[in-house]
Amino acid sequence: MNDRGNAAKSQWVKTLAHGGPLRCGTVVTPLNNCMNAMDTASFKLDDRLPRYHQLRDDLLSRIAAGEWTPTQAIATEAELGQFYNVSTGTVRKAIDLLVADGVLTRSQGRGTFIRRPRFDSSLFRFFRFKSRDGQPVRPTARVLKREIVKPSAEIRAALKMKATEKAIHLSRVRLIEGQAVLSEEIWLPRARFEPLATLPLDDFEDLLYPLYERLCRQIVASATEILRVEQATPDDASVLGLATGSPVILVHRVASDFAGTPFEWRSTRGAATTFQYQVEIR
Repeated sequence: MNDRGNAAKSQWVKTLAHGGPLRCGTVVTPLNNCMNAMDTASFKLDDRLPRYHQLRDDLLSRIAAGEWTPTQAIATEAELGQFYNVSTGTVRKAIDLLVADGVLTRSQGRGTFIRRPRFDSSLFRFFRFKSRDGQPVRPTARVLKREIVKPSAEIRAALKMKATEKAIHLSRVRLIEGQAVLSEEIWLPRARFEPLATLPLDDFEDLLYPLYERLCRQIVASATEILRVEQATPDDASVLGLATGSPVILVHRVASDFAGTPFEWRSTRGAATTFQYQVEIR
């Protein structure tokens, strides 16, 4: 075991039975922030799949569980081969699948990392804002209200929550020079985002996804967005300073983790006068 492995002293539990599927065993890995073996021991493997595909599925489950962060390289192919008792070629095939799926990315000379999608700019494909002197500007954010409640049937279905589960509901605004320009309603399963249930409202950051990752070990891997035009409600008029009935753009987003499990429901509303659509086509 190299120095990196000795320093981490994490437990990883997987070996490969000769000629069979991945089984539970105990080995020490050089992985930081590994979860307890019991947390992933229930992961189901399909004996009908080739070993590299089983390895791909197991690695994906660990990535979704937050055993690595996007800032740290995962174990090398040689290390993974040793820990899983498979050839480097088998590991490389598994990694190739995850790279092709957009889960991992290789960095020459640095290692293989979890790919972190850039969602911080996505909203501003649809809205453009300028300061008083005409310069492009990114809005800041302020959480107005937080409550722990059962979500509606629509949100519960979108987040695949049980009827008995509660969610964290955040109402916040995005501001430019103190003026609200966007209003947002955000719903998160409480079980996955418990630290946010008691975080002081002033400690919520402008960009929530880094906060999800740092405090809750939840990484947004993908998102689906739907745009539509609606009329401003009295609440929109009050918050955004619009006339009731004036056109607003609604951006509805459902964000998911690497396993494809949705965990954030978000609606963002802004004046249609700030709407733009920008996309690069090659």
